[in-house]
Amino acid sequence: MKKLGMIFALAGLLCFSACNKKLPATDALSVVATIFPEYDWVRALTGGTDANITLLLDNGVDLHSYQPSVQDMARLSSADVFVYVGGESDEWVRDALKTVKTKNMRVINLLDVLGDKAKEEEIIEGMEADDDDADEEEVEYDEHVWLSLKNAALFCQAITDALCATDEKHADTYKKNLAAYTAELSALDAEYAAAVQAARLKTLLFGDRFPFRYLADDYGLSYYAAFVGCSAETEASFKTIAFLSGKVNELGLHTVLQIESGDGKIPRTIIQNTASKDAQVLTLNSMQSVTEKQIADGATYLGIMRENLAVLKEAL
Repeated sequence: MKKLGMIFALAGLLCFSACNKKLPATDALSVVATIFPEYDWVRALTGGTDANITLLLDNGVDLHSYQPSVQDMARLSSADVFVYVGGESDEWVRDALKTVKTKNMRVINLLDVLGDKAKEEEIIEGMEADDDDADEEEVEYDEHVWLSLKNAALFCQAITDALCATDEKHADTYKKNLAAYTAELSALDAEYAAAVQAARLKTLLFGDRFPFRYLADDYGLSYYAAFVGCSAETEASFKTIAFLSGKVNELGLHTVLQIESGDGKIPRTIIQNTASKDAQVLTLNSMQSVTEKQIADGATYLGIMRENLAVLKEAL
């Protein structure tokens, strides 16, 4: 279905290109980002310039189910810089770039930037695997690379390098913005490290998908979860519920976590099957479905990561 959607989008783009006059040329730098964290990094790094920044996933659809529209493809075709994650959910990009890429477009693949620091998706004890996982021979990498503040600093450096190479006129501005933003990332990273060091618990338990592996590994946290980070499953088996409930009892946990798209059903069921039945359901925001309205209301990458730190302190 994803490949079929891509074919339609590409065909639509060809029609769009043939039936519409070229948009007026502009001196403003054009940057297209697939997801909110990339968009917000670019927004911070280009502050003080007239850069035109486009977020493709701005309507609440998360990375795993996104399909580009004809309009999205048209925006991509005019980009000077394009930033995307590069995981399995971004398979559409490969075909898109064959159609729309110009020789001057600078393309940043976050997983490529991460290199050998990218982590393979893992299935841990008690976690339900998707039906196709057992048949998968190709290595799949955890796509949720933006949920590490350390990774974010690497990505911002790579983005800044691309911005400077593309728009030398504003290179000094981009570099100054990078220095200021990296300092904020480093300070928040230190707060996370201090919070985990002072915590009684060192384990997170999710009655949901678990996209926070990069964050957990940064600070030496262990975890249990119902599903892997990219799972499409929404129902947990009795075996999974029983295992996670047992871990709440065994570890003395007082919270069960979910991501922002969760409805709380699985966490509540886990809690109902614990001995005390008094754990709380808390939410960590994985920034996979940030909407245009939330952005207009002031959502930022650093702001959401600070909110996540407050939740993490309570969970631990």
